[in-house]
Amino acid sequence: MSRTIAIGDIHGCAIALQRLIDEIKPTSNDIIIGMGDYVDRGMNSAGVLEILINLVSTCRFIPLIGNHELMMYKALFGNNKKRDFEFWYQHGGSATLASYGGNVEAIPQHHLSFLNHCLRYYETEEHFFIHANYAPDLPLSEQTDQISFWKHMLGAPTAPHVSGKIAYVGHTPQSDGHVTDHGHVKLIDTYCYGDEWLSAVNVLDGEVWQTNNSGDYRSAKVEPSAGNE
Repeated sequence: MSRTIAIGDIHGCAIALQRLIDEIKPTSNDIIIGMGDYVDRGMNSAGVLEILINLVSTCRFIPLIGNHELMMYKALFGNNKKRDFEFWYQHGGSATLASYGGNVEAIPQHHLSFLNHCLRYYETEEHFFIHANYAPDLPLSEQTDQISFWKHMLGAPTAPHVSGKIAYVGHTPQSDGHVTDHGHVKLIDTYCYGDEWLSAVNVLDGEVWQTNNSGDYRSAKVEPSAGNE
């Protein structure tokens, strides 16, 4: 039976990611969506990207882009490299660079290609997945970069999307280490790099897998609410 699984922000936490995949046991029938922010802050961004690239051979893996991938790519290829590099370096890029031995030239081409092929969003008949947030009255194809990649979802959740679909977002760290379930939107960045948990959610049945940087595992549950209600 196929599963549709969303993985929250990883931020260089390769140990947690590998344990998470070991627990999920992906098959060729599964769709796995990465919510972005694979790099920066954690200890092994290079290892994270390698794990995710290898995931393509075991399932249908759909990587979304987050603001940290945007910062990294702009730092390496933007028009103002000095300014953009300093901005990235100060916002977690120093840890990413260290995972490549401190040398930009050591970043392999297939890692850069991976970053270049990440999507802005992904949707199914009942759900959609976007890194940070969304404007409820705009189609996904018309969402702005500022909202899609940078705007946190603090306090009251964003209103339901005009499509009627259930939203899955990352970007806003849930400092208690638990997925926040607002029914029409699920917040699944559970602050792994801050010594909490990395989360994956099966959107079809609400099963939650969680792992941490010590390699520990626990499970949980959210409501597998359907869209278009």
